[in-house]
Amino acid sequence: MSEPDWLTLARELQAIAQTGLAFTRDVYDRERYERLRGLASGLTGRLSEWPAALIEDLFVGESGYATPKVDVRGAAFDGEGRILLVREIADEGRWTLPGGWADVNLSPAENVVKEMREESGYEVAARKLAAVWDRTRQNHPPKVFSCCKVFFICDLVGGAPATSIETSEIGWFREDALPEDLSLARVLPGQLRRMFEHRRDPALPTDFD
Repeated sequence: MSEPDWLTLARELQAIAQTGLAFTRDVYDRERYERLRGLASGLTGRLSEWPAALIEDLFVGESGYATPKVDVRGAAFDGEGRILLVREIADEGRWTLPGGWADVNLSPAENVVKEMREESGYEVAARKLAAVWDRTRQNHPPKVFSCCKVFFICDLVGGAPATSIETSEIGWFREDALPEDLSLARVLPGQLRRMFEHRRDPALPTDFD
């Protein structure tokens, strides 16, 4: 799913405005950057299906130097070689790898361990950094902000299956029987297949865009 050109433009305009507001000391430049941010949110609100007020609030809420957001995902396998997936309540009960936005004060590996525990009930150890992918270049459905997706191969070390306030079901799936109702905003079929390849060949290098 390719991203529309207007969204790429609006995202860059917003990033320029956000970074400018973070560093400018000139009152007139501040007004210009605020106007630029307003143009970016107006363009996004007009051409997208997202509510204009929501876009404006999102843009105003961002501060500091504009960088991609970080999403972590963990791929764990059972003794039969099946991959662990969870149903995300927030996305109409679609299946995905456990994971989510990275929290501050935790490393990427610590974040994925925490997310796996919270969303599936399993305790894992991050064994390998399998991939660092740009969300847009991977052709996920378009989103407002830029995002870097970090995938780990994880080993099961304990715990038991348990749902959470974010998940409604835990499941194990073979490579040839992946669910059709995937949460494509979070994970793509090709990414799951690549995790199986990393499991079969631990010597594979980390994938990146």
